[in-house]
Amino acid sequence: QCTYLEIEQAERTHAVVLSRPAWLWGAEMGANEHGVCVGNEGVWTREPVGEDEALLGMDLVRLGLERGSSAREALEVITALLERYGQGGSCKEEPVPFIYHNTFLLADRTEAWVLETAGRYWAAQQIREGSRNISNQLSIGREITAEHAGLRQRARSQGWWSGDGEFSFTEVFSLPHQPARMEAAKARYRAGKELLRQHAGHITAETFMAILRDKDSGICVDSEGFRTAGSMVSVLPRDPALPCVHFFTATPDPSRSVFKPFVFVANVKPVPQVRSPTFCDDPAKQIPRFQRMVDRRHELYCRHQAALELMERDQERGQKLLQTLRDLEKQGLEGMNTLLGGTVAHPQEELADLFFDCVEAEMKFYT
Repeated sequence: QCTYLEIEQAERTHAVVLSRPAWLWGAEMGANEHGVCVGNEGVWTREPVGEDEALLGMDLVRLGLERGSSAREALEVITALLERYGQGGSCKEEPVPFIYHNTFLLADRTEAWVLETAGRYWAAQQIREGSRNISNQLSIGREITAEHAGLRQRARSQGWWSGDGEFSFTEVFSLPHQPARMEAAKARYRAGKELLRQHAGHITAETFMAILRDKDSGICVDSEGFRTAGSMVSVLPRDPALPCVHFFTATPDPSRSVFKPFVFVANVKPVPQVRSPTFCDDPAKQIPRFQRMVDRRHELYCRHQAALELMERDQERGQKLLQTLRDLEKQGLEGMNTLLGGTVAHPQEELADLFFDCVEAEMKFYT
Protein backbone atom coordinates (compact mmCIF):
# COMPACT_ATOMS: atom_id res chain seq x y z
CA GLN A 1 0.00 0.00 0.00
CA CYS A 2 1.68 3.22 -1.19
CA THR A 3 0.39 6.72 -0.40
CA TYR A 4 -2.65 6.50 -2.73
CA LEU A 5 -2.28 3.27 -4.72
CA GLU A 6 -1.90 -0.39 -3.88
CA ILE A 7 0.57 -2.15 -6.17
CA GLU A 8 1.80 -5.75 -6.43
CA GLN A 9 4.20 -6.76 -3.66
CA ALA A 10 7.79 -7.76 -4.39
CA GLU A 11 8.92 -11.22 -3.27
CA ARG A 12 11.68 -9.66 -1.17
CA THR A 13 12.52 -6.10 -0.08
CA HIS A 14 15.69 -4.55 1.32
CA ALA A 15 16.09 -2.80 4.68
CA VAL A 16 15.76 0.98 4.23
CA VAL A 17 16.27 4.15 6.28
CA LEU A 18 14.06 7.03 5.14
CA SER A 19 13.60 10.77 5.62
CA ARG A 20 9.98 11.51 4.74
CA PRO A 21 6.96 13.75 5.26
CA ALA A 22 5.11 12.04 8.13
CA TRP A 23 1.72 11.82 6.41
CA LEU A 24 2.72 9.76 3.37
CA TRP A 25 4.18 6.32 2.66
CA GLY A 26 7.12 7.28 0.47
CA ALA A 27 10.22 9.37 1.20
CA GLU A 28 12.05 12.50 0.07
CA MET A 29 15.34 10.60 0.36
CA GLY A 30 16.89 7.57 1.92
CA ALA A 31 19.27 4.64 1.63
CA ASN A 32 19.14 0.85 1.72
CA GLU A 33 21.30 -1.87 3.19
CA HIS A 34 23.22 -2.26 -0.11
CA GLY A 35 24.49 1.33 -0.09
CA VAL A 36 21.94 2.58 -2.63
CA CYS A 37 20.83 6.20 -2.03
CA VAL A 38 17.93 7.98 -3.76
CA GLY A 39 16.54 11.51 -3.38
CA ASN A 40 13.96 13.44 -5.39
CA GLU A 41 12.92 16.98 -6.36
CA GLY A 42 9.66 18.36 -7.76
CA VAL A 43 9.61 19.68 -11.34
CA TRP A 44 7.01 21.01 -13.80
CA THR A 45 7.17 20.05 -17.48
CA ARG A 46 5.17 20.30 -20.71
CA GLU A 47 3.36 17.11 -19.74
CA PRO A 48 0.29 17.98 -17.64
CA VAL A 49 0.51 17.06 -13.96
CA GLY A 50 -1.68 14.14 -12.91
CA GLU A 51 -4.70 15.27 -10.88
CA ASP A 52 -5.73 11.62 -10.47
CA GLU A 53 -4.14 9.78 -7.57
CA ALA A 54 -1.28 7.58 -8.76
CA LEU A 55 2.24 7.01 -7.44
CA LEU A 56 3.99 10.00 -5.90
CA GLY A 57 7.63 10.65 -6.75
CA MET A 58 8.26 10.03 -3.05
CA ASP A 59 6.63 6.58 -3.32
CA LEU A 60 9.02 5.86 -6.18
CA VAL A 61 12.02 6.84 -4.02
CA ARG A 62 11.01 4.25 -1.41
CA LEU A 63 10.10 1.57 -3.96
CA GLY A 64 13.46 2.02 -5.71
CA LEU A 65 15.28 1.61 -2.40
CA GLU A 66 13.18 -1.36 -1.23
CA ARG A 67 13.54 -3.24 -4.52
CA GLY A 68 16.89 -2.17 -6.00
CA SER A 69 20.23 -3.62 -4.87
CA SER A 70 22.17 -1.13 -7.02
CA ALA A 71 21.59 2.39 -8.33
CA ARG A 72 20.93 0.98 -11.81
CA GLU A 73 18.46 -1.57 -10.45
CA ALA A 74 16.66 1.14 -8.44
CA LEU A 75 16.45 3.21 -11.64
CA GLU A 76 14.91 0.26 -13.51
CA VAL A 77 12.40 -0.33 -10.69
CA ILE A 78 11.34 3.35 -10.66
CA THR A 79 10.99 3.69 -14.45
CA ALA A 80 9.04 0.41 -14.82
CA LEU A 81 6.58 1.43 -12.08
CA LEU A 82 6.31 4.96 -13.48
CA GLU A 83 5.43 3.64 -16.94
CA ARG A 84 2.90 1.19 -15.50
CA TYR A 85 1.13 3.33 -12.87
CA GLY A 86 2.00 6.95 -13.72
CA GLN A 87 2.64 9.71 -11.19
CA GLY A 88 0.00 11.97 -9.70
CA GLY A 89 -1.92 13.14 -6.67
CA SER A 90 -1.22 15.88 -4.18
CA CYS A 91 2.25 16.01 -2.62
CA LYS A 92 1.21 18.29 0.23
CA GLU A 93 -0.95 17.78 3.29
CA GLU A 94 -3.41 20.55 2.37
CA PRO A 95 -6.94 20.63 0.86
CA VAL A 96 -5.68 22.53 -2.24
CA PRO A 97 -3.72 20.00 -4.35
CA PHE A 98 0.00 20.59 -4.96
CA ILE A 99 1.14 18.36 -7.82
CA TYR A 100 4.44 17.98 -9.68
CA HIS A 101 6.60 15.59 -11.66
CA ASN A 102 9.94 14.41 -10.32
CA THR A 103 13.68 14.32 -10.84
CA PHE A 104 15.89 11.89 -8.93
CA LEU A 105 19.51 11.45 -7.88
CA LEU A 106 20.55 7.80 -7.47
CA ALA A 107 23.95 6.57 -6.28
CA ASP A 108 25.68 3.50 -4.90
CA ARG A 109 29.31 2.63 -4.19
CA THR A 110 30.30 2.41 -7.87
CA GLU A 111 27.89 4.45 -9.99
CA ALA A 112 25.49 7.37 -10.02
CA TRP A 113 22.51 8.45 -12.15
CA VAL A 114 20.19 11.39 -12.66
CA LEU A 115 16.64 10.40 -13.64
CA GLU A 116 14.18 13.04 -14.85
CA THR A 117 10.49 12.54 -15.62
CA ALA A 118 7.61 14.20 -17.45
CA GLY A 119 4.38 12.31 -16.75
CA ARG A 120 5.11 8.68 -17.63
CA TYR A 121 8.04 9.68 -19.84
CA TRP A 122 11.63 9.81 -18.61
CA ALA A 123 15.31 10.24 -19.46
CA ALA A 124 18.33 9.11 -17.44
CA GLN A 125 21.96 10.16 -17.47
CA GLN A 126 24.77 8.10 -15.97
CA ILE A 127 27.27 10.30 -14.11
CA ARG A 128 30.70 8.87 -14.87
CA GLU A 129 32.92 11.42 -13.11
CA GLY A 130 32.96 14.61 -11.04
CA SER A 131 29.86 15.86 -9.27
CA ARG A 132 26.23 16.52 -10.15
CA ASN A 133 23.31 18.38 -8.58
CA ILE A 134 19.60 18.87 -9.33
CA SER A 135 17.21 21.62 -8.28
CA ASN A 136 13.52 21.75 -9.30
CA GLN A 137 14.16 21.86 -13.05
CA LEU A 138 15.06 19.55 -15.90
CA SER A 139 18.83 19.34 -16.36
CA ILE A 140 19.50 16.40 -18.71
CA GLY A 141 20.31 17.80 -22.12
CA ARG A 142 21.77 15.67 -24.92
CA GLU A 143 23.73 13.38 -22.56
CA ILE A 144 20.97 10.75 -22.33
CA THR A 145 22.13 7.24 -21.33
CA ALA A 146 18.67 5.60 -21.23
CA GLU A 147 15.13 6.80 -22.01
CA HIS A 148 11.46 5.84 -22.29
CA ALA A 149 10.98 3.88 -25.54
CA GLY A 150 8.34 6.35 -26.78
CA LEU A 151 10.02 9.56 -25.55
CA ARG A 152 11.04 11.06 -28.91
CA GLN A 153 7.85 9.98 -30.66
CA ARG A 154 5.85 11.72 -27.91
CA ALA A 155 7.86 14.92 -28.42
CA ARG A 156 7.31 14.81 -32.19
CA SER A 157 3.58 14.05 -31.92
CA GLN A 158 3.10 17.08 -29.64
CA GLY A 159 5.06 19.38 -31.96
CA TRP A 160 7.74 19.98 -29.31
CA TRP A 161 10.55 18.58 -31.47
CA SER A 162 10.91 18.46 -35.24
CA GLY A 163 13.00 15.29 -35.24
CA ASP A 164 15.96 17.16 -36.72
CA GLY A 165 19.27 17.59 -34.93
CA GLU A 166 20.27 16.30 -31.53
CA PHE A 167 17.56 15.66 -28.97
CA SER A 168 17.80 17.55 -25.65
CA PHE A 169 15.41 16.37 -22.94
CA THR A 170 15.61 19.72 -21.12
CA GLU A 171 14.98 21.83 -24.22
CA VAL A 172 12.11 19.69 -25.48
CA PHE A 173 10.20 18.96 -22.25
CA SER A 174 10.76 22.15 -20.18
CA LEU A 175 7.86 24.60 -19.99
CA PRO A 176 8.35 27.63 -22.26
CA HIS A 177 7.10 29.87 -19.40
CA GLN A 178 8.36 28.57 -16.07
CA PRO A 179 6.46 29.00 -12.79
CA ALA A 180 8.14 31.55 -10.48
CA ARG A 181 9.47 28.80 -8.19
CA MET A 182 11.29 27.21 -11.14
CA GLU A 183 12.86 30.53 -12.13
CA ALA A 184 14.24 30.77 -8.58
CA ALA A 185 15.49 27.18 -8.89
CA LYS A 186 17.75 28.12 -11.81
CA ALA A 187 19.90 30.36 -9.61
CA ARG A 188 19.97 27.68 -6.90
CA TYR A 189 21.02 25.03 -9.44
CA ARG A 190 23.85 27.25 -10.77
CA ALA A 191 25.01 28.08 -7.23
CA GLY A 192 25.06 24.39 -6.25
CA LYS A 193 27.06 23.56 -9.36
CA GLU A 194 29.56 26.33 -8.59
CA LEU A 195 29.96 25.29 -4.93
CA LEU A 196 30.68 21.72 -6.05
CA ARG A 197 33.14 22.98 -8.67
CA GLN A 198 35.05 24.97 -6.03
CA HIS A 199 35.68 21.75 -4.07
CA ALA A 200 36.31 19.49 -7.08
CA GLY A 201 38.74 16.69 -6.29
CA HIS A 202 38.49 17.04 -2.50
CA ILE A 203 34.79 16.77 -1.66
CA THR A 204 34.10 15.34 1.80
CA ALA A 205 30.98 14.74 3.92
CA GLU A 206 31.70 18.12 5.58
CA THR A 207 31.73 19.78 2.12
CA PHE A 208 28.22 18.52 1.41
CA MET A 209 26.98 19.55 4.85
CA ALA A 210 28.36 23.07 4.28
CA ILE A 211 26.68 23.28 0.85
CA LEU A 212 23.34 22.12 2.28
CA ARG A 213 23.68 24.88 4.91
CA ASP A 214 24.42 27.62 2.36
CA LYS A 215 21.79 30.35 2.66
CA ASP A 216 23.19 32.84 0.11
CA SER A 217 22.61 30.33 -2.71
CA GLY A 218 19.04 29.58 -1.62
CA ILE A 219 19.95 25.91 -1.09
CA CYS A 220 19.18 26.29 2.63
CA VAL A 221 15.84 28.09 3.09
CA ASP A 222 14.32 29.39 6.30
CA SER A 223 12.11 32.26 5.18
CA GLU A 224 8.89 33.10 3.33
CA GLY A 225 6.95 30.50 5.28
CA PHE A 226 9.11 27.69 3.94
CA ARG A 227 11.99 25.95 5.66
CA THR A 228 14.33 23.30 4.28
CA ALA A 229 13.02 20.07 5.83
CA GLY A 230 15.25 17.06 6.59
CA SER A 231 18.76 16.82 5.12
CA MET A 232 20.93 13.79 4.35
CA VAL A 233 24.58 13.17 3.43
CA SER A 234 25.91 9.68 2.66
CA VAL A 235 29.47 8.36 2.45
CA LEU A 236 29.68 5.31 0.17
CA PRO A 237 33.16 3.73 0.22
CA ARG A 238 34.17 1.87 -2.92
CA ASP A 239 35.60 -0.92 -0.75
CA PRO A 240 32.66 -3.29 -0.08
CA ALA A 241 34.33 -4.41 3.18
CA LEU A 242 33.70 -0.94 4.63
CA PRO A 243 30.21 0.14 5.74
CA CYS A 244 28.28 3.02 4.18
CA VAL A 245 27.57 5.85 6.64
CA HIS A 246 24.39 7.92 6.24
CA PHE A 247 24.00 11.21 8.11
CA PHE A 248 20.47 12.52 8.79
CA THR A 249 19.34 15.71 10.54
CA ALA A 250 15.73 14.53 11.19
CA THR A 251 15.03 18.24 11.86
CA PRO A 252 14.57 21.25 9.55
CA ASP A 253 17.05 24.00 8.62
CA PRO A 254 20.40 22.17 8.41
CA SER A 255 22.27 25.37 9.35
CA ARG A 256 20.87 24.85 12.85
CA SER A 257 20.63 21.07 12.89
CA VAL A 258 22.92 18.15 13.68
CA PHE A 259 23.88 15.57 11.05
CA LYS A 260 23.78 12.23 12.92
CA PRO A 261 25.37 9.03 11.56
CA PHE A 262 23.43 5.83 10.79
CA VAL A 263 25.02 2.51 9.74
CA PHE A 264 23.14 -0.61 8.57
CA VAL A 265 23.98 -3.47 10.96
CA ALA A 266 21.95 -6.26 12.54
CA ASN A 267 19.57 -5.29 15.36
CA VAL A 268 19.66 -1.52 14.84
CA LYS A 269 18.17 0.12 17.93
CA PRO A 270 14.79 1.78 17.18
CA VAL A 271 14.72 5.56 17.61
CA PRO A 272 11.14 6.49 18.59
CA GLN A 273 12.20 10.13 19.18
CA VAL A 274 12.33 10.67 15.39
CA ARG A 275 9.22 8.68 14.49
CA SER A 276 6.11 10.76 13.97
CA PRO A 277 2.89 9.71 15.72
CA THR A 278 0.29 7.65 13.84
CA PHE A 279 -3.46 8.32 13.85
CA CYS A 280 -6.24 5.73 13.48
CA ASP A 281 -8.51 8.31 11.76
CA ASP A 282 -5.71 9.95 9.77
CA PRO A 283 -7.05 12.84 7.61
CA ALA A 284 -4.52 11.91 4.90
CA LYS A 285 -6.25 8.54 4.50
CA GLN A 286 -9.89 9.65 4.71
CA ILE A 287 -11.81 10.77 1.59
CA PRO A 288 -12.01 13.71 0.99
CA ARG A 289 -8.43 14.03 2.20
CA PHE A 290 -6.75 16.71 4.32
CA GLN A 291 -9.93 18.18 5.78
CA ARG A 292 -8.22 18.83 9.11
CA MET A 293 -4.69 19.05 10.48
CA VAL A 294 -3.09 16.80 13.10
CA ASP A 295 0.15 17.36 14.99
CA ARG A 296 2.69 15.06 13.35
CA ARG A 297 5.79 16.46 15.04
CA HIS A 298 8.09 13.89 16.63
CA GLU A 299 9.84 14.48 19.95
CA LEU A 300 13.21 15.60 18.53
CA TYR A 301 11.43 18.01 16.16
CA CYS A 302 9.49 19.61 19.04
CA ARG A 303 12.60 20.11 21.15
CA HIS A 304 14.56 21.38 18.16
CA GLN A 305 11.87 23.97 17.36
CA ALA A 306 11.96 25.19 20.98
CA ALA A 307 15.76 25.48 20.71
CA LEU A 308 15.43 27.52 17.49
CA GLU A 309 13.18 29.97 19.31
CA LEU A 310 15.80 30.26 22.06
CA MET A 311 18.53 30.91 19.46
CA GLU A 312 16.47 33.76 18.02
CA ARG A 313 15.51 35.19 21.42
CA ASP A 314 18.85 34.96 23.22
CA GLN A 315 21.70 35.17 20.73
CA GLU A 316 24.48 34.50 23.21
CA ARG A 317 22.88 31.33 24.59
CA GLY A 318 21.85 30.40 21.05
CA GLN A 319 25.46 30.60 19.81
CA LYS A 320 26.64 28.44 22.72
CA LEU A 321 23.99 25.83 21.93
CA LEU A 322 24.89 25.89 18.23
CA GLN A 323 28.57 25.35 19.08
CA THR A 324 27.63 22.41 21.32
CA LEU A 325 25.61 20.90 18.46
CA ARG A 326 28.52 21.39 16.04
CA ASP A 327 30.82 19.60 18.53
CA LEU A 328 28.38 16.69 18.66
CA GLU A 329 28.35 16.53 14.85
CA LYS A 330 32.16 16.68 14.77
CA GLN A 331 32.32 13.65 17.09
CA GLY A 332 30.10 11.74 14.65
CA LEU A 333 32.32 12.70 11.70
CA GLU A 334 35.49 11.74 13.58
CA GLY A 335 33.90 8.42 14.53
CA MET A 336 33.08 7.81 10.87
CA ASN A 337 36.69 8.54 9.86
CA THR A 338 38.07 6.02 12.37
CA LEU A 339 35.46 3.47 11.27
CA LEU A 340 36.31 3.88 7.58
CA GLY A 341 40.04 4.23 8.26
CA GLY A 342 40.03 0.82 9.93
CA THR A 343 42.20 2.16 12.75
CA VAL A 344 39.69 1.33 15.50
CA ALA A 345 37.41 -1.70 15.70
CA HIS A 346 33.79 -0.72 16.37
CA PRO A 347 31.67 -3.49 17.93
CA GLN A 348 28.43 -4.24 16.06
CA GLU A 349 26.38 -3.32 19.16
CA GLU A 350 28.00 0.12 19.22
CA LEU A 351 27.06 0.71 15.57
CA ALA A 352 23.55 -0.64 16.20
CA ASP A 353 23.06 2.04 18.90
CA LEU A 354 24.87 4.82 17.03
CA PHE A 355 21.97 6.85 15.67
CA PHE A 356 19.94 6.36 18.86
CA ASP A 357 22.84 7.59 21.01
CA CYS A 358 23.36 10.69 18.84
CA VAL A 359 19.66 11.58 19.00
CA GLU A 360 19.66 11.06 22.78
CA ALA A 361 22.71 13.33 23.16
CA GLU A 362 21.07 16.03 21.02
CA MET A 363 17.84 15.83 23.07
CA LYS A 364 19.84 16.32 26.29
CA PHE A 365 21.47 19.49 24.93
CA TYR A 366 18.02 20.92 24.15
CA THR A 367 16.85 20.40 27.72
